[in-house]
Amino acid sequence: MGIQIAIDGNEANVKSRVGSNVYAFELLHELRALVAKSGDQVTVLLAHPPSSDLPSEHKHWRYKILQPRRFWTQWALPLHLYLHSHAYDVLFTPGHYAPRLSPIPYVTAVLDTAYLDYPDQFTLRDRVQLTKWTEYSVKHAAAVITISEYTKQNVVDLYHVSPNKIKVAYPAADPRNYQLNQRETKQILDKFGIQKPYILFVGTLQPRKNLITLIEAFEMYNRRIASLTLANRQSKRRRPNIQSPTLVLAGKVGWKASPILERIHASAFKSQIILTGFVSDIEKAALYKHAMCQVLLGIHEGFGIPPLEAMQAGTLPVVARAASLPEVVGEAGYLVDPHQVTAIAEVFFKIAHLSSRRRAQLIRKGLKQAQKFSWHTSAQVILNTLRSAANPKQ
Repeated sequence: MGIQIAIDGNEANVKSRVGSNVYAFELLHELRALVAKSGDQVTVLLAHPPSSDLPSEHKHWRYKILQPRRFWTQWALPLHLYLHSHAYDVLFTPGHYAPRLSPIPYVTAVLDTAYLDYPDQFTLRDRVQLTKWTEYSVKHAAAVITISEYTKQNVVDLYHVSPNKIKVAYPAADPRNYQLNQRETKQILDKFGIQKPYILFVGTLQPRKNLITLIEAFEMYNRRIASLTLANRQSKRRRPNIQSPTLVLAGKVGWKASPILERIHASAFKSQIILTGFVSDIEKAALYKHAMCQVLLGIHEGFGIPPLEAMQAGTLPVVARAASLPEVVGEAGYLVDPHQVTAIAEVFFKIAHLSSRRRAQLIRKGLKQAQKFSWHTSAQVILNTLRSAANPKQ
């Protein structure tokens, strides 16, 4: 017999999805497919009408708009649950926030704990909400979902939660996003004024992404290329020159990004640094496909979607040897000390000198590693967790 599931769908019901929005959106689609076969009944609760790309309704999947919109999580949602507690067996909140009062058991998700390690990199409002509401949500949850073993351990250590209460449901990359022909790809690269070769960062421009270190490593690598080019010109033995790359920072400008923008403006290579702003999924796919490498040097990443997307697209990831990133790339990427500019620049140099055969080997490794992560598998983990929370004796 199926169970009655309520889902807070607001995290997915936005236009420009990043991070937690993408996570919630993809899981909703997979959960819809699962409950259509399982016989479970899902009601997605929203503050606004569902966007056109959310899963369509069927007899096991419906939407309900709750009012008032103001203080929705702590007023409209719990009020609805109390008035209709007989209609639901369990609640799932794909974000950090659960209602303080709930007449039914709930499962909450924690995607990151950077707000505790880097409080100065969040607005006061966001920091207070994340700190206080996450603590309450986790401690009163029937079960907790995290997006990596690294985040799971953080929740255990920070909130003193039993590891048995926590299940890992990894994000995934969608291979359908990467089917682009040559003409489409060229149009996208031309739109941003990008020429190959280029080093790619995908994500929000914010301090915890360690972008100033990336810029410094990019500068050091370019200086080395310039030095070798000069030496080559002066030598009797001519060797092929390595072309100086561009650094592409693809993502919106985030909170406290001023030092990053100032550092770019002060760079001797600022003409080779391109800021694209927010990019769509299809634009992002084109950028991944032709990048020399994708770089993520953040020292606190709850999971790290960009390196996973890069591997899925056949691009080499360069990531910090920190947080969840080694968990994501396995042996398919380059792990670097996120504080060592020289070491990072050296990795760029190694990648530029890879033989075609070695690059192809690494790309195959990356594709195999990316296949370990599946939205379907993660949705099944969540559905099983919801069933256990609804029927604790089973």
